[in-house]
Amino acid sequence: MEYRQLGHSGLKVSALSFGAATFGGGNEFFRAWGSSAADEAAHLVDICLDAGVNLFDVADIYSNGLAEEVLGKAIAGKRNRLLISTKCTFRIGEGPNDVGSSRFHIITSVHNSLKRLGVEHIDIYHMHGFDATTPIDETLEALDTLVRAGKIRYIACSNFSGWHLMKSLAISERYGWARYVAHQVYYSLVGREFEWELMPLGIDQKVGSLVWSPLGWGRLTGKIRRGQPLPEVSRLHKTADYGPPVDTEYLYKIVDAIDEVAKETGKTVPQIALNWVLQRPTVASVIMGARNEEQLRQNLASEGWNLTREQVAKLDAASAVTPIYPYWHQRQFVERNPLPV
Repeated sequence: MEYRQLGHSGLKVSALSFGAATFGGGNEFFRAWGSSAADEAAHLVDICLDAGVNLFDVADIYSNGLAEEVLGKAIAGKRNRLLISTKCTFRIGEGPNDVGSSRFHIITSVHNSLKRLGVEHIDIYHMHGFDATTPIDETLEALDTLVRAGKIRYIACSNFSGWHLMKSLAISERYGWARYVAHQVYYSLVGREFEWELMPLGIDQKVGSLVWSPLGWGRLTGKIRRGQPLPEVSRLHKTADYGPPVDTEYLYKIVDAIDEVAKETGKTVPQIALNWVLQRPTVASVIMGARNEEQLRQNLASEGWNLTREQVAKLDAASAVTPIYPYWHQRQFVERNPLPV
């Protein structure tokens, strides 16, 4: 397993990390992802550790805290072999302060996550989304306090706009507070908007990318092809409305190109899709999910080899879209605005 430096930090994370959203299955939405209980979760964690995976990602809202509880049981006795990433910001409770990135909610959420996970510290703590109702300096000061107290080691964000992240970095620099070393982002062959502004920002500011849903919200599993219905077992049956919209013909065009590369490499569709993301700038780790051992071992096999330049170019061409303004305009002047990819 390859280990990569996480942004502007000294922390090394495995190129593939495990997403524990499949643990627990505490409500209908997350049951569509998976519902691994403690015993199966422990088995999947052991497979990951044996393969060299050292980062396990979860969030307080995954199955209303149950995913954190299951992960905590699964890693019992193995804490010194792995890193834990978890998050807060989204609503987890009915009270007026059970949501957001306020000092109150962050500190409460950290303590609750530590209890559910059964650990003494969190290695990477994310703001799961941007909270426009809380002053950014309040959020960052609270996170810095928790870093200094030893409750969390590094801070990160997720699903931020470019200006959200840049303003946060500037405030951290102004006061000498802990800065976001990573940005957890949606990025895949069927969703490349990350490249327009967030990737160049990450390159410039040395913010590492932790990629969620690299298979395009379950669309690049190899089970969705032109002229075929959705497979009987697919999260898209229940969660498609929550994920990124993807034009059907655009998806088929990309899958056709992946199929061509699959014949050349002997790899599967998801392995090629994951490997493509692994080769992109700023990507520190790609978060893979798995309902079971078979899926996990398939995903683990996406690392340790590289697509050729020609194969990457074929996938790039099939998935290319015209960016929105001002990015299409900037791309007309690559002499002064060189593309990051």
